Amino acid sequence: MSKVISSALANPDKHDTSIRRVAILFAGGPAPAANAVISTAAVAFLRNGMEVIGIKHGYSSLNDYSPERPLREDEDFISITHKTLKRTRNSQGILIGTSRTNPGKDVSDPAHLDDPKLSAPLRRVYKGLCSIGVDALISIGGDDTLKTANKFKLYQDRLPSGSKKIPIVHLPKTIDNDYHGIDFTFGFFTAVETLAAEIRNLLYDAEASRAYFLTETMGRSAGWLAYGAAIAGEASLVISVEDIIGSYRTEETVVNPVTKESERREVMEVDRVVGRIVKTMIARDEEKKQFGVIVMAEGLAELLPSTYLEGIPRDDHGHISISHVNLGRMFARLVADAYESATGKERKVTGLQLGYEARCAKPHAFDVMLGAQLGVGAYRALVEEGLNGVMVSVTGQLQLHYEPFDKLIDPKSLVTVVRYIEHGSDFHKLARFLETYVNK
Repeated sequence: MSKVISSALANPDKHDTSIRRVAILFAGGPAPAANAVISTAAVAFLRNGMEVIGIKHGYSSLNDYSPERPLREDEDFISITHKTLKRTRNSQGILIGTSRTNPGKDVSDPAHLDDPKLSAPLRRVYKGLCSIGVDALISIGGDDTLKTANKFKLYQDRLPSGSKKIPIVHLPKTIDNDYHGIDFTFGFFTAVETLAAEIRNLLYDAEASRAYFLTETMGRSAGWLAYGAAIAGEASLVISVEDIIGSYRTEETVVNPVTKESERREVMEVDRVVGRIVKTMIARDEEKKQFGVIVMAEGLAELLPSTYLEGIPRDDHGHISISHVNLGRMFARLVADAYESATGKERKVTGLQLGYEARCAKPHAFDVMLGAQLGVGAYRALVEEGLNGVMVSVTGQLQLHYEPFDKLIDPKSLVTVVRYIEHGSDFHKLARFLETYVNK
């Protein structure tokens, strides 16, 4: 018995490795438990005698690196020590900051990696890391950051024989939770609880004044956050991009703002979506509930017909600026008018945008545990397993496993595939079961 206990409580084995200095980089939008990931990853390396540096504000400084503009300690990167990490696992914010700078944005085909101009930002990142003696890189971020990590690896694969190689592992982060390769990403449940608490508060307000709130949550590509917040917040109805199918979807001909060519585009039938919300309100009237909260995912703005998007700015790829649409307010007006037309009664409907307040909320226990395991997983992938070009993931009892980049990213287009909520899945059915029944 004593031998078993001794073995179970033994310190982890040390492993031989050529890694002496590892860099940690966080990119994209914030997420709760970011510091649990950063701190546990750092501690794992520090306890094994390696140096850890934190690259400040994502790829922004690395993207600007040149011999004439070297990386500066404290301004572009910091040394992470045990003292730096004192009680940081449960802290809010991001120890090393973040940015949306994307050094791989001009590379959309593997052939682009052989073009010195298109791959120049990746070259600057590589040279910058080499200049400060980095032997391995931990990338923490969402979809774009995963794609950048893959491009950085592919860039190094093309370096001349004998060149220094910097292995990279990626840790998945997005409160939208639309990642393949992992069931839930760190920060998702904290974000859901933060938004759900706001929805529950709005329900009391709505009941007191016999009104409705139409809330727009984050979730550009998929509805995980909207669905989770609606379930936990006891909303009356949730609608996301996954729900715009069948009779709720149609097509229109538009001119592509980038190519200037005509093309067919799938859009929502706005009147039918508005009508579905009104049916929920009428069903609640019949239940003597003249109030409620409707949740809509912001990504629905991408499916609006072009007449609703006039004057909305777009990026270099033709994507609309969702924040300028204000989906909640737009639908609040439409729903209020449609409800009055259907019932002859007025009902106040207020549109609200929710989301940013959830990104740096105080992380709760599960996200801290999940983030901590992912951070430790970066050490195990790089040092214990000697891996390169993998994303760290967990299943079951936070069991670690490693997903190669080429299983997550299309090798030809170099893009990832969005993970939608599956129609007919038990999670999808749960939201439909808990919302107000509409039987007409």
